[in-house]
Amino acid sequence: MRIAVLGGGRSSEHDVSIASAASVADAIDPSLHEVIRVTIGRDGTWTSEGNPVALVPAGGDIARLVRLDGGERADVDLVFPVLHGPWGEDGTVQGLCETVGVPYVGADVAASATGMDKALFHVLATAAGIPRVETVVILHAQWQADPAAVRDEVANTCGYPAFAKPARLGSSFGISPVPTADDLDAALELAFAHDDKALVERRALGREVEVGLLGNAEPHASPLGEILHDADWYDHDAKYQPGGMRLAVPADVPSEVQERARELAVAAWNAIGCSGLARVDFFLEGDQLYVSEINTIPGFTDTSVWGRLMAGDGFAYPELVQQLIELATERHAAKAAYRG
Repeated sequence: MRIAVLGGGRSSEHDVSIASAASVADAIDPSLHEVIRVTIGRDGTWTSEGNPVALVPAGGDIARLVRLDGGERADVDLVFPVLHGPWGEDGTVQGLCETVGVPYVGADVAASATGMDKALFHVLATAAGIPRVETVVILHAQWQADPAAVRDEVANTCGYPAFAKPARLGSSFGISPVPTADDLDAALELAFAHDDKALVERRALGREVEVGLLGNAEPHASPLGEILHDADWYDHDAKYQPGGMRLAVPADVPSEVQERARELAVAAWNAIGCSGLARVDFFLEGDQLYVSEINTIPGFTDTSVWGRLMAGDGFAYPELVQQLIELATERHAAKAAYRG
């Protein structure tokens, strides 16, 4: 099988994606598959080995990677998007793959878009009875038109301390703590610098724990892991600087909390119709779990949290990559049985 691994992208998470994509490409078994590494630049251009390329239909269940400078073309059997943030994790590249007709790893268009949009996920999770911290969703136009009304809603719904964040971004870009009402304006302006939709959430005063998921209709849930760090909150530096965080797998929690976290992780997966892989993040206050978000393309190096969570159940990194390839092929074949 010839697999195109996509890395980079236009979002602020470009560099994280480059590292993740390189780890995936290196882990694919060369005796089973041929890998084509494709980099999406910050300006949106696609290149492979420095040459400009585009993905186009080739008929059947394959795509064609076409050299835009007239060079050699290559048929592609499967696309492995390792893209974080907008223009990659949000259903856009998934939509391209659907249009071209080629199998691809990970969640489909709708699940990717919903997982990326924390405001949409909040609505679906709440409707499904999944516990969430108190949250206010705010549009930039709403904030500009009546900031006083927004301030009142945040005070009455979330209170302080809180966090403000863009609705459709990851890796803690655009997020800031809001200790008091006096800090709200600056925090929202930062969030709106990245997106036209933001969330303000009550700051959960507890522990940060996570579950990894792998599968299609019936996902396997990893042990619950706990994020440990010395920063005031789990910001970008704590996530990506060496020594910024430590992961304890399994988390030191009662067995009933472990099981409840796995159940809620699967519930979040089902709420958005996910497939392939995901990581579900929680806040733990005492014994009460609150689902924070679901990431449909979590950090993907062999030392990233998702891989280490799955390793807690004995999954080696190359085995995970191969399973994702098989799951993508299985899902594509299952969808082909239905009329469009």
